[in-house]
Amino acid sequence: MDITNTNESSVQLEPRRSRFINGLLNVKEKVFNWYVLKTVVLGQMLSLFICGTAVTSQFLAEQYKVDAPMLQSFINYCLLFLVYTVWLAFRSGENGLLHILRNKWWKYILLAIVDVEANYSIVKAYQFTTITSVQLLDCVGIPVLMVLSWFILRSRYKLIHYIAVVVCLLGVGTMVGADVLSGREEGKASDMLIGDALVILGACLYAVSNVTEEYVVKNLTREEFLGMLGLFGTLISGIQMMIVEYSAIGSIKWDWKVGLLFAVFALCMFGLYSVMPIVIRVTSATSVNLGILTADLYSLFFGLFLFGYNFSLLYIIAFVVIMVGFIMYCSTATYRMEPTPAQTSGGLENSAMKDDETPPEPATPLQYMPEELSRD
Repeated sequence: MDITNTNESSVQLEPRRSRFINGLLNVKEKVFNWYVLKTVVLGQMLSLFICGTAVTSQFLAEQYKVDAPMLQSFINYCLLFLVYTVWLAFRSGENGLLHILRNKWWKYILLAIVDVEANYSIVKAYQFTTITSVQLLDCVGIPVLMVLSWFILRSRYKLIHYIAVVVCLLGVGTMVGADVLSGREEGKASDMLIGDALVILGACLYAVSNVTEEYVVKNLTREEFLGMLGLFGTLISGIQMMIVEYSAIGSIKWDWKVGLLFAVFALCMFGLYSVMPIVIRVTSATSVNLGILTADLYSLFFGLFLFGYNFSLLYIIAFVVIMVGFIMYCSTATYRMEPTPAQTSGGLENSAMKDDETPPEPATPLQYMPEELSRD
């Protein structure tokens, strides 16, 4: 036996073993940490809020024949107005309501129009198309959101972020396949072309709203975003409600159960709007939209008991796949391209800084800055 060759093999294997162990430790540090755990928990909290709105809406539509999506949104905007707009009214200076209205009123009117119509388009689409189509086409908002973040917020992604998005979309595809196999979609579509167009429109509008929200909560304040959305959202949704839902609201047979369902919907929507800016400030709008892909699965689990849905193991697989993709996305920070003094003075060259490199001198026009600023 050649002892020399054995010793040489052991020496060669030792660095490989060390690199493998270090790689495992690096993965463990990236995935199993407080930031990722906090992001996952907050994302699933948002999913539960969305699940609450979906279940109550379905109860109103199926059990009580209520078709008033704008009324439901109107109540939510009124709550935002009563809490956050009034909050702004008691502030003074640049963060006060009067100063914001004088300088930015038209911007927030446009934002409110986008948000109101996004809500209306998605809810209205269920009358024309199937849940499966809504789940699939609603994912159009994620690449739109990433493109908008790239150009407007200057967000920059790594390869793992694109892989994570693909994994999440595979999870959605698995969920849709389970819907088809369980027969949940039979005979539910009346005019799928109109419904699918409404879903795509709503997804794109949501992407615009989410990018704007990320900009405001990271550069201004959460209270400003919600307060102005509450003010102009109440006004716009109220006008649209009186135009398109006047007769539908008049035909509602009110009792305590219908009132309770409206109240639960409004509270879930209010909680969603109140918590989402916090999550977006910690992570990003793209991360939030990946996390809430599980909302449809929570709705399904409630539907097993409330609406007699058929269970399939594919739903569990879809949930696991979506969560794996979401954790992959959150495990690695995205980066934001920020102008430096040299760029503002007319520099034309670009440079990219890796994670482990020292930031370039001020003469370098562009540098990458971490987008997640609060990994505590």
